[in-house]
Amino acid sequence: MTTIVPPVEATKNATADKQAVTRNLAELKWNQYPGHYEQALSKAIVTPALVGSRFFDHRISSYEPGAWVESHSHVVQEQIYHVLSGEGLLVVDGEQRLVSANDVTYIPPGVVHEFHCTGNDNLVFLVITSPPTDEEPAPRTRS
Repeated sequence: MTTIVPPVEATKNATADKQAVTRNLAELKWNQYPGHYEQALSKAIVTPALVGSRFFDHRISSYEPGAWVESHSHVVQEQIYHVLSGEGLLVVDGEQRLVSANDVTYIPPGVVHEFHCTGNDNLVFLVITSPPTDEEPAPRTRS
């Protein structure tokens, strides 16, 4: 059994309070973010809004066959795509790459990319992004 420590509503200022957060993915809702189509869904797991993270945005995504995210790039964000199951076509700066379980791709800032579920089953993958917003992080303040 996994418990939430502390409860979800109390985690918004976790960093300020220096609290570790544990949660079960089943308690988080699937969302279809802008630029994602045909049931390209994600669950935000670790974000500034959810846990107060400063340097990470961590999500799990599940794309049904035919789902995709449109071509885009980031100004300062770095991303890691870690495929857990299924297969898809990752297009990186115009180069098509077939990816499947256990493939990990690092995408630096400025690299144009898009992701398509081209397999017969859902494409499930982790997305780790740093920093969480596409702007330079504010300097750390001393307390």
